Amino acid sequence: MMNLAILALGIAVLGVSIGEGIMVANVAKAASRQPEMFGKLQSLLILGVAFIEGTFFVLLASTFFVH
Repeated sequence: MMNLAILALGIAVLGVSIGEGIMVANVAKAASRQPEMFGKLQSLLILGVAFIEGTFFVLLASTFFVH
């Protein structure tokens, strides 16, 4: 029988990957339209990735406490 915590972790990884891909694509589009804004966009990108990854790591840690 499949453990539901592992399934939830797999779905979370899928969501994290899709979310980061969309964010990076949009930052690349914005930087190509206005290259002078790349510094600000890069800092926003790093902050966004940190929040997305932080959410994933909280879920990862919580899967170990389920058992």
